[in-house]
Amino acid sequence: MNDWSALVAQKQDDLLAQLFAWLRIPSISADPVYNQDTLYAAEWLQGTLLKAGVDRCELWPSKGHPVMFAEKIIDPSLPTLLVYGHYDVQPPDPLDLWTTPAFEPQIRDGKIYARGSCDDKGQTFLHVAAFALLQEKGALPCNLKFLIEGEEEIGSAHLGEVIADYKKQLSCDAIVISDTSMLGTDKPSLTVALRGLAYLEVTVKGFNRDLHSGVYGGAVDNPINALCGMIARLKDENGHITIPGFYDKVVVHDDASRATLNNRPSDDKSYAAEIGAKQVYGEKDFTTIERIGIRPCLDVNGIWGGYTGAGAKTVLPAEAHAKISMRLVPYQDYHQVTQLITDYLHKICPPTMQLTVNPHHGGEPVLTNVNGKAYGAAVTAFKTVWGKEPIPSYEGASIPIAALLRRELSPELVFLGFGLDSDAIHSPNEHFRVDHFTKGLETVIQFYQEFGKK
Repeated sequence: MNDWSALVAQKQDDLLAQLFAWLRIPSISADPVYNQDTLYAAEWLQGTLLKAGVDRCELWPSKGHPVMFAEKIIDPSLPTLLVYGHYDVQPPDPLDLWTTPAFEPQIRDGKIYARGSCDDKGQTFLHVAAFALLQEKGALPCNLKFLIEGEEEIGSAHLGEVIADYKKQLSCDAIVISDTSMLGTDKPSLTVALRGLAYLEVTVKGFNRDLHSGVYGGAVDNPINALCGMIARLKDENGHITIPGFYDKVVVHDDASRATLNNRPSDDKSYAAEIGAKQVYGEKDFTTIERIGIRPCLDVNGIWGGYTGAGAKTVLPAEAHAKISMRLVPYQDYHQVTQLITDYLHKICPPTMQLTVNPHHGGEPVLTNVNGKAYGAAVTAFKTVWGKEPIPSYEGASIPIAALLRRELSPELVFLGFGLDSDAIHSPNEHFRVDHFTKGLETVIQFYQEFGKK
């Protein structure tokens, strides 16, 4: 047990009550209906940090939702740590699949159920709570800055401009992000790489209106059939992406590197069973760990067109649509990949169709510096609190702004995450384990202490 365990246990109920107040705010950045709630979530955080004792806390305007900045400078000669997080959340739909309402947090079976409980209010709040406890005890060991945005779930489109405008105020020695996961409760891990993201929407149009399938069926092409055929050509029978040039910048790991990556607990049957899948699936000749960590992927996130209501309506739809995402690995550039798939879709689009490709947001892959001071502090913190050396982990998810933060503010970036893949982020019944909340808080405190050492 570390020195802060007793205090965290003593304060647990009060801290959870604070977190629940934040979780009740439906800060859904994707839906303008919730703009006022999203602003209120930023204001709530601002008030909480001011009460905890930061020197100043401001809401910086952007072309979208505001960015919250706060700082506590205790000694300019001490290292400065920047905490990045986000206060916006994913839409909770489909609502009928939630056991309890998404914005009415409840604890069941030792887990906090609510939208944002893990991604990312719950994990961001660990840093707020850690600061408050250290400040209360007069034990803050380093200078601390907070950069908490409200548009991460929609691609952080405006954060880059804000960083450029306030770069001097954001100066720091290292950046910490708690928006990632661990391999398991008994398998503490530190994320050392994140995949990038390229996201686009595709529309194929065949006619100026929906057509009667009896009058026109068999005489004209069907946009849904055409789009499905195009999507089917994006991968081959081995799960290999067929877009020309797609793999040009993908690093081919040697046998030793792959052996190191796979030298950690892995169980494909349990992995599939946990999500109700019959079995795992992916690119041939790669393990599940490799498919998630060091290989890119392409997936259709949504597809629609035609009649989908009750009963039958025999029409040929005028249009068909799909949303497609690609997770990218280090050295792939999402702008370039977006252009590659756009060119390929135009090449394979049937001459019967009009094609429109609309790129959405994206982000670059990220590799951390495992030899840096911040990473070393995180390793020591995990060993102290969890009693185990954390396993370096390649994570398949993306934090689109992470590469920009590292490039513009500090080359040292560490991912200090406490979620689990089973926490159902972005899905109904999102949750965050209470024991991960408490041990995560202890770990953050210990991390600050290690990082603050000269």
